[in-house]
Amino acid sequence: MDEFDYIVVGAGSAGCVVAARLSEDPDVSVLLLEAGGSDRKLTISMPLGFLKTVFDPSLSWGDMGEPEPNLGGRQLWLPRGKVMGGSGSINGMFYMRGHPNDYDTWAQMGARGWSYDDVLPYFRKMEDSWRGENEFHGKGGPLRVEPIQTGHLLHQPMRDAVLAAGYPGTDDISGADAEGPALGEVTVDKRGRRASTAAAYIRPALSRPNLEVRQQALAHRILFEDGRAVGVEYERGGEVRQVRARHEVILCGGVYNSPQLLLMSGIGPAEDLAELGIDVRADLPGVGRNISEHPCCWMEWQATKPVTFVRELRVDRVARHVLQWLLFGSGKFATQLNSCNVVLRTDPELAQPDIQLMANPVAFGVTPWLPPFVPEPEHKFACGVVLLNQRSRGWMKLRSAEPHERPAITLNIMDDPWDVQTMIRGVREARRIYRTSPQAELTGTELMPGEQVDSDEELEAWIRDVAVIGQHAVGSCRMGTDPQAVVDPELRVRGIDGLRVIDASVMPTVPGANTNASAIMIGEKGADLVKADCS
Repeated sequence: MDEFDYIVVGAGSAGCVVAARLSEDPDVSVLLLEAGGSDRKLTISMPLGFLKTVFDPSLSWGDMGEPEPNLGGRQLWLPRGKVMGGSGSINGMFYMRGHPNDYDTWAQMGARGWSYDDVLPYFRKMEDSWRGENEFHGKGGPLRVEPIQTGHLLHQPMRDAVLAAGYPGTDDISGADAEGPALGEVTVDKRGRRASTAAAYIRPALSRPNLEVRQQALAHRILFEDGRAVGVEYERGGEVRQVRARHEVILCGGVYNSPQLLLMSGIGPAEDLAELGIDVRADLPGVGRNISEHPCCWMEWQATKPVTFVRELRVDRVARHVLQWLLFGSGKFATQLNSCNVVLRTDPELAQPDIQLMANPVAFGVTPWLPPFVPEPEHKFACGVVLLNQRSRGWMKLRSAEPHERPAITLNIMDDPWDVQTMIRGVREARRIYRTSPQAELTGTELMPGEQVDSDEELEAWIRDVAVIGQHAVGSCRMGTDPQAVVDPELRVRGIDGLRVIDASVMPTVPGANTNASAIMIGEKGADLVKADCS
């Protein structure tokens, strides 16, 4: 049997960080297991390629949720990266942290050591920010953070409209003023390539003799001796193998895969495990529970002028943009499409923002065009209204004890009435902002949901008909100290020695932001926690 000091299961946004940081010590050996394959693919590397990667079945686990009880039985598509870098290799690269209150709330819920003051040093440590080093940002870290180049994305009209609508401004959504219309930031390196943690952390570490990466390796179960995790059974190339950990097994599979592996290994709600004939090793009722995800409703308007990103999708221009990116790492395909990242409070009495508006100068699904063969698409504006601090909680369960079978996932979106009312307010505020000058001069007929959908009852029905997710699920292995917690604040699985979970699944609540930055931060802090235990 192979033997390493540490086995890290999952090469996603957190797992790549953990493996890279642990392997900085030449005296320890680290094995990184990844069920997917290589991330060396043009559409992954090119920032605008995310419009393809997120839909590529070869790069995702292919999960579909169970019929949602509050969305008319609709099943939600749940893309999660099955590739080196995980979801950070297929997502939109958006970089934001959320509000300081998000992390202070974690600490108040029992996650000692995870307040904003505690996690800020790790955000700074991981960053190589375009802003340079200051109180809130780091310079020289592995992860390059760049501003979205918005010169062609109509940023200024949207920003000015938000300010004219009475909202405060901010120059840095991750700085002192975490509210307002902000310039979006993305994890793109100085060469114009996607900066996933596979690229930023693992690729520079591959020359280390004490780090081994095994791709196409599906973990089946954790191995135990005398109540301690001592290894992993996994499948690779059709062969089932075992590998041993001298110090720790560290799960970094993400919000669905980490609890699945715990459950497959007998750690979870005893009753559920017994139904599937799985021997119970630790009765932890919180495994697979407490899933929190950002609901999102997409609104659309016609543009009054042909000024949207559709102009850049004419075939000859697409070819020029791709060539410019390949040769120089610059141009309109070297960044994201977001024209403005608006974070606001729909109720001034709230302590922090409750809605995010993802303002885009094009509707999703638009493809390249070339007259007279393919006509020019309509010019439209799209706005994702995202509920930031949702109260509804979902769950997941195993369908069987077969490791190849994906779990049954119910997000329970819009279960809490507060979520519905907040989303209604968010839609109304989006309408008001898009009808405020100077954006108003560019905004034509409302297409979705349409101005005829106006009462609270009508808007609620529309929300339940169209709500999707922000792909920011967290919480299925929540950290804390109460009986429902799966891991303690040091990210150790309760009741089992030698086993941790270090990924987005440990977040007690979902931050008010795209969650990739928080997952990377958890990888950084989690690696330090592991090192502290072995020092």
